[in-house]
Amino acid sequence: MTTAHPRPTTRTEAAAVPAPVDAGRWPDVAAVPKASRPVRSVAAAVVRHALGRLPLWVRFPDGTILGQGGPLIEVRDPDAFHARIGTTGLIGFGESYMAGEWDAPDLVGALTVLASHAAELVPAPLQRLRRLWALRQPAAQRNTATGARDNISRHYDLSNDLFALFLDDTLTYSSAVFRGFPAEWALLPAAQHRKIDRLLDLAEVGEGTRLLEIGTGWGELALRAAARGAHVTSLTLSREQRDLARQRVREAGLADRVAIELCDYREAEGTYDAIVSVEMIEAVGAEFWPVYFRTLDARLAPGGRVALQAITMPHDRMLASRDTHTWIQKYIFPGGLLPSVEAVDQTVREHTGLSITRRDAFGAHYAETLRLWRERFTERAEEVDDLGFDHVFRRLWTFYLAYSEAGFRSGYLDVQQYLFTKEPTR
Repeated sequence: MTTAHPRPTTRTEAAAVPAPVDAGRWPDVAAVPKASRPVRSVAAAVVRHALGRLPLWVRFPDGTILGQGGPLIEVRDPDAFHARIGTTGLIGFGESYMAGEWDAPDLVGALTVLASHAAELVPAPLQRLRRLWALRQPAAQRNTATGARDNISRHYDLSNDLFALFLDDTLTYSSAVFRGFPAEWALLPAAQHRKIDRLLDLAEVGEGTRLLEIGTGWGELALRAAARGAHVTSLTLSREQRDLARQRVREAGLADRVAIELCDYREAEGTYDAIVSVEMIEAVGAEFWPVYFRTLDARLAPGGRVALQAITMPHDRMLASRDTHTWIQKYIFPGGLLPSVEAVDQTVREHTGLSITRRDAFGAHYAETLRLWRERFTERAEEVDDLGFDHVFRRLWTFYLAYSEAGFRSGYLDVQQYLFTKEPTR
């Protein structure tokens, strides 16, 4: 059975011209990299090889169509598209979208197909030469104590108002846990509270618990823990998050139970009955995973419990990409890297006295969470503009949210809740 080709391109579609790009703000998007004819030719051949066998359509302005049928990718400027991919690989693929050189009516669907075949997109000979052609992570993005502050600021200090546009009223920026699918926007706050409560239950947080939170967000977990009677010390590197979280704590009348500090996890002091950290390990960097887990061990009192929520990726893909510079690192999370389940297990085993007592995966819930955020972000595009963010930023964030959702829908990404325990003193 064959799948019908996509309808012919209309004159309006063919003539679509991307809006001008601010070269001062987006230099690598505004300027198509100089690429020789051989480089563009090789890139075009790799694209044909990679996409021609996949369940999608890729349509070019001359009428050429690649693929076996499925979501449509419309390439508007093949020369620029191939030049970017030929010089900077997947970074160029993302920048080409930001520049408006390609588009997709169902962006999540198209990216889900690509994520499902991520290990096969680059031919095996080129994969083996990855160290020669892949860009290396910039030294400036290492997550040293100073570098981590700069990296976190580039994302979380963009604007509290921006995050408030697409997050629900809990201002929770991590996967929710729903009762069923498809998820609905009105149910997102309850689903976020369900996620938080599961973590607090894992850590056995209750009356009088001394709780350390590594990664404050905008304070919702700290508020719910304090409402249980816990005494919370919460650490963040984002001034914007700290200021708003402190305001929310004061307004809730819980300032006597919650202290929010601008502090690196490596600088934490004291011991705690419980530690909770939600989707913060992704910003630590592989180089510092041992330090991060040793800190959890050092700060946790004997008999204590750690509840950790972490996004994970396949171990082989993590090993292949851990030293390379990616689009998500360049534009969204500088210095970040998703661990694998195997990497977490090995690091905890080799560097701490903690035991992994429980692990629960729920990636499908993150796909739905991201869908709700993406739809909300799209609906409020004019308000994003009003905050001073331009059309390239909107395409950047649309791509980021769709790219992330596709990762979970394809199963390439997952999210875990861990429980680590520490033996009591005998």
